[in-house]
Amino acid sequence: MAAGEDRRRNALTEDKAVANSVNSTTQQTTEAAQVAIPDSVRQLIEKGPYAHLTTINEDGSPHVTVVWIGIDNGEFVCGHMAPTKKMANIRRDPRVALSILGEGMNPLGLKERLVVYGSARVVEGGAVDLLTRLAPAYLGPGVLFPPPPLRDKPGFVTRIRPERIDGIGPWSNRTY
Repeated sequence: MAAGEDRRRNALTEDKAVANSVNSTTQQTTEAAQVAIPDSVRQLIEKGPYAHLTTINEDGSPHVTVVWIGIDNGEFVCGHMAPTKKMANIRRDPRVALSILGEGMNPLGLKERLVVYGSARVVEGGAVDLLTRLAPAYLGPGVLFPPPPLRDKPGFVTRIRPERIDGIGPWSNRTY
């Protein structure tokens, strides 16, 4: 019995150490400095590229979804009309990454790509206005989105504070 109790006690101690490590990492990430969004990134986002938003599931695995993306007050924003798994993940752990394909090629023939690492938060309300603003870039001019049955719902806006911008393109210092 004593050996079994020791194993359980050690497992609990290890679980607490991992949890403390994750909490410490989350705190460090949320305290990282915000970086300015370069004009080259703003120009890409204005064209309406789909973004892959990666959040962290409860078990530590990645959760990837495709979202419409915009920029508001120095943050990346995406709208949601109903609660989602990505929102639950962000509320638990704000670390996220965005990945977006660019249009150009670098001198080596590699497709441009933008990767943004940051800290996210979910705000209730504002989704209709945001999605209405983004709809022309994603669905075409004159398209009304969200449709009338959803327009009276507040929805949610995910706000992503950029902490590091990387990838291949004019927004990166990479030479390859």
